[in-house]
Amino acid sequence: MSIGGDLIRGHTEAIILSQLLEKDSYGYEINKTISRVSCGRYELKEATLYTAFKRLEDGGLIRSYWGEQGAGARRKYYAVTPLGVETCRRMTAEWIEAREIIDQLLKKGESDHA
Repeated sequence: MSIGGDLIRGHTEAIILSQLLEKDSYGYEINKTISRVSCGRYELKEATLYTAFKRLEDGGLIRSYWGEQGAGARRKYYAVTPLGVETCRRMTAEWIEAREIIDQLLKKGESDHA
């Protein structure tokens, strides 16, 4: 089953920050990691990804820099800032709390119809 975009859309920035907590990275690599970790069930559109990068950078949550990648190719890398680390932790805690509430509400609905 594929995850509906609406369910995850509000968490795009948290997902990106979480990836950057692991290591500095660039857009294509982040998107491929998201696809791989979700077993192909979720992939960001390029426009969505780069719009999120812009918001995160404007908000001081990430910074970008140019890295060399063999044969003179340059890639724009992103790194999480201390504010981004703090924000990612807060967003993760909010997600866990929301998931717990939704799990309880859905279980209640199941028990009412059992």
